[in-house]
Amino acid sequence: MPKRKIGVLVMSYGTPESMDGIEAYYTHIRRGSPPSEEQLQALTDRYEKIAIGVFPLRENTNRQVEQLELTLNKEHPEYEFKCYQGLKHAAPFIEDGVKQMAEDGIREAVGIVLAPHYSIMSVGGYTKRAEEAAAAHGVSIKCVKSYHLHPKLIEALTVRVKDGLKRFDVPQEQVRVIFSAHSLPEKILEMNDPYPDQLLASSKAVADKAGVQNWQFAWQSAGQTAMPWLGPDILDVLGTIRREEDVKHVLLCPIGFVSDHLEVLYDIDIEGQQLAKELGIHLERTASLNTDPLYMETLSDATAERLGQD
Repeated sequence: MPKRKIGVLVMSYGTPESMDGIEAYYTHIRRGSPPSEEQLQALTDRYEKIAIGVFPLRENTNRQVEQLELTLNKEHPEYEFKCYQGLKHAAPFIEDGVKQMAEDGIREAVGIVLAPHYSIMSVGGYTKRAEEAAAAHGVSIKCVKSYHLHPKLIEALTVRVKDGLKRFDVPQEQVRVIFSAHSLPEKILEMNDPYPDQLLASSKAVADKAGVQNWQFAWQSAGQTAMPWLGPDILDVLGTIRREEDVKHVLLCPIGFVSDHLEVLYDIDIEGQQLAKELGIHLERTASLNTDPLYMETLSDATAERLGQD
């Protein structure tokens, strides 16, 4: 008997494939409005500072999708899984991924986002586009909402926190562990959006498992818009804890990010480190999940579980 063929739409924010694609990418983020020369130059400068001869961001996501397909077929041999990328702001767009599934003859699919925590403004937006595209192409799709407390995800993050703490030459209790995630507009609070609570729940689960008591949460990478965004921002937090609490050792765990994004490689590793040096803080960052087997198994488990649900 042939195996059930399942398409898996792996969704993420997207990133340009090369420096040449930055303007088109930024224009799409701005809903078709091209950025000014100053805005484009500012973003290009950030990418140039993390490129170091290569442009690694898209390759990180590509590897995650490849490894997830291998993990799914290894862990769940009763199905035949094929993974497709669907990006929010770059090709292949979410709609492209669904279209390709349909062209490949797939009629049953699961959608999952490379972001453990649900917000109507992030994961909710991806899944809405996926469901609309699937309906148009005759594909039945079920989407995973969140997996922020999956035991394997918590274990993978715990290992990283423990490893990070070993990089300090002071007792663990003198190191402030700060968990961070991408800020969103404050208006999500009026919607009873679960995003902040899910992030705090993940942070607490990791801190408890790692035996960390000296921790807090902060936001990062807020958009430059007229509307207020969730805070406090990590850069402000670093200044506050140095001045008011004399904290000199910080381990930053960007718990809301699952690979080496611009928000990790630039916002933390360059901008955050520069500020930390000015403040006299020894700042370390936990390693990104990328293709960690525990993270791949988290995605695989969540996908298979959703497939079995009505």
